Amino acid sequence: MPTYIYVAKNSKGEVKGGEMEGKDERQVAENLRGEGYFLTAIHEKATEKETKFKMPSFGAVSLKDKMMFARYLGIMLSSGLSLPKALAVISSQTKNKKFKVVLEELGEEVKMGNSLADSLAKHPVFDELSVNMIRVGEVGGNLEEVLKLLADQLEKEHNLMSRVKGAMYYPSVILLVMLGVGIAMMTYVVPKLTTVFEDIQTTLPLSTRIIIAVSSYMAAHQILVGLSLASAVTVLIFFFKSSFGKKVASAVFAKAPVIKKMIIKVNNARFARIYSSLTKSGVSVVESLKIISRTLTNDLYKKAFSEVGEGVQKGKTLNEELAKFPKLFPTLTIQMVEVGEETGKTADVLTNLADFYEEEISQITKNLSSIIEPVLMVIIGVAVGFFAISMILPMYSIMDQM
Repeated sequence: MPTYIYVAKNSKGEVKGGEMEGKDERQVAENLRGEGYFLTAIHEKATEKETKFKMPSFGAVSLKDKMMFARYLGIMLSSGLSLPKALAVISSQTKNKKFKVVLEELGEEVKMGNSLADSLAKHPVFDELSVNMIRVGEVGGNLEEVLKLLADQLEKEHNLMSRVKGAMYYPSVILLVMLGVGIAMMTYVVPKLTTVFEDIQTTLPLSTRIIIAVSSYMAAHQILVGLSLASAVTVLIFFFKSSFGKKVASAVFAKAPVIKKMIIKVNNARFARIYSSLTKSGVSVVESLKIISRTLTNDLYKKAFSEVGEGVQKGKTLNEELAKFPKLFPTLTIQMVEVGEETGKTADVLTNLADFYEEEISQITKNLSSIIEPVLMVIIGVAVGFFAISMILPMYSIMDQM
């Protein structure tokens, strides 16, 4: 049966959005009527085969671009500008060429009578989170408020990921420089020392012979070595972007001593923030969990939230389902969710929880360089020491023979 994306209202004016399977739109409407809701908007969800033919992605649209789009659009609409006019103004001020084209297409689609959410759904630039929040905002008549909420969500997401990426820059740069220096030494410096050893008939240590053999091969096959390195990097990038590679990365990082804590806090913070934003904008609990399972990038959390959503759909409480994954969700998260469910203020409680985790992540990233620095120094020291001993020992042997 096809799956339909719907938005509905009950007699109290409460808005509910989500996905439902049905033979046709009428069956979905009848099912919702049985739950006390009246259908206000519905369209069939694209199949996997259809989604393959979406607009190709050239260039990148950053979280900051999308955040500014939501922020400016909300301000312009609340100021009285029409939606097509607001989109045209934002498009004219956007420097990102790809995003400019997308916004121009959005403006044309809205002028043709399409809703903003339906128009956004046609462009892979916008994720499911943004589309669902805006869809509910359009139906509920509070689009300006939802856009502000979405902008805040994207801003927090941007700040969070910037902290994590920033913490990784320092060790990455050090390792890249060390690799570059090592390649330069093996290609240009070691061959000159090798000529000295060749003139003197003496037995070289094993470590020296290994370095000389590697150096000779690299010097004689520079193009092949360069292509091999480029190929290895390309293969690794594609591997970690594949579904299997993501599973491997998730499993490895989940056990890494320092990174493990950061991954737990980052994913719990993202869950709390996204869930809070979705429920505040009117998306149903089950649908919010489904969106989270498709939004998070860590494979372990994606699978966990998929199972949590199924459990909640069967009538279980959210905190009970989260408690089934003690390695992924700290006791604090489970307890805060339980408090929110008991008081009926889950969205507000999770907003505070997200703030708490984001502050902890900020402290971890500040201290990360001081934790990684000694490890890097040990790695560099071992590499330099091995190279120095391998080259100096033969020199002493030559001096003894003299």
